[in-house]
Parts: sequence; structure tokens; C-alpha cells
Amino acid sequence: MERQSKLPLLGDAFPSMVVKTTHGVKRLPDDYSGKWFVLFSHPGDFTPVCTTEFIGFAQKAEEFKKLNTELIGLSVDQVFSHIKWVEWINENTDVKIPFPVIADELGRVAIELGMLHESKSTNTVRAVFIVDAKGILRLMMYYPQEVGRSVDEVLRAVKALQTSDANGVAMPENWPNNEMLGDKVIIPPPPTEELANKRLEESKNGKIECLDWWFCYKKL
Repeated sequence: MERQSKLPLLGDAFPSMVVKTTHGVKRLPDDYSGKWFVLFSHPGDFTPVCTTEFIGFAQKAEEFKKLNTELIGLSVDQVFSHIKWVEWINENTDVKIPFPVIADELGRVAIELGMLHESKSTNTVRAVFIVDAKGILRLMMYYPQEVGRSVDEVLRAVKALQTSDANGVAMPENWPNNEMLGDKVIIPPPPTEELANKRLEESKNGKIECLDWWFCYKKL
């Protein structure tokens, strides 16, 4: 397999591709037009850490759906391996995997999305790509093979992105459970002196809260 793996850029359109999955052929991102989706890779089927992650994503699948977000798994294993592994998970843990799993047998998707790292042989790293309803790549996370991901963090990131888009605000650390601001959101800093002074006036009137003109926040 040639190593031409490259890292996509945030804000770019997700590259168009046709993939084979456990739910049939899918066209990304076209088949998910109007929906967000989370594409996440795992190093290999029938491995313990990956199994715990798949169970975690499956258990949160309905919460993702409530956010108009679909889940898609991926590894370089063949589709029959995916099907057998998904069956094994259901039979042995009583958890049904409701989302499709891409069989990237030739590594084309992994190369396109920068999921093959030299130190990890031909296995994909644990990558997460969050793509919005317009097919734009909004967030990426990369984990090594030996560290499992937090599904709750992926879910939180989707919620944060959607809330930011809908309200034109920024999200503090660990929103909505920030130690300092709780579930309040950050108002983008004003670009002019006039607006900076206006921001402080709004703070005095109790419309928003500010530590300074450049650090203001509010409750949604």
C-alpha cells in the first residue's frame, strides 16, 4: 500500500467517495445531505479496545440521532469481518450495532483522510471526523491505538458545534459543564472600539456578563 496519507483541513468540503459498508454501498457525503455525520475509524475488528468503543457508540446512537447526526464506523478489514464482528458483539454483549461500518480494504479512504500513520503499520489510527449538514468537515480527533476514545466527548463536540452555529457564539472549555461559566456561552470579542464600549454598557445594564470588553458571556 503506497503511503500518501494526508491530513484534511477543517472547513473543507468532505471529499466525495463511494464506500462499501455493512449496510450496502454509501456515497459520502451525498447520502447524508441535510444531516451531520460522525465518521470514526478503528485499528481492527475483534480487538478489545475497539469493541468497547463500538459498544459505546451504539449505546449513544439515539442521542446522536436526536442531533440529526448519523454514525459511520471504518477500518481496513473486509466487509465479512465487519459483519461477523458486529454479530459477535450482539451475541456476547446484547448490544446491537445500528450504524454502518465501512470496509476500507484497500485503504483508500484511510489514505484520503490521513488515518494511516507510519508507526502504526497498515492499521488505521482512532480518528474521528465530524461533518456538518452541508458536508463541511468541522472537527477532527486522533487517538493512538492503545487509548480508547470518549464517546461522550464526541457527542459533546457535536452539541457544541451545533449550538455555536445556531447562536453565533463560542463555547468554553468542557461546555456545558465549565468550572467557571457553567453552561453559559462566550460572546465573540467586538472588532471595534465603539462596539467594545457598547459591550461594557450592555454588561452594566445586566444584558450580558463581562470580565472585560473582550471577555463577555451569557446564558442562552
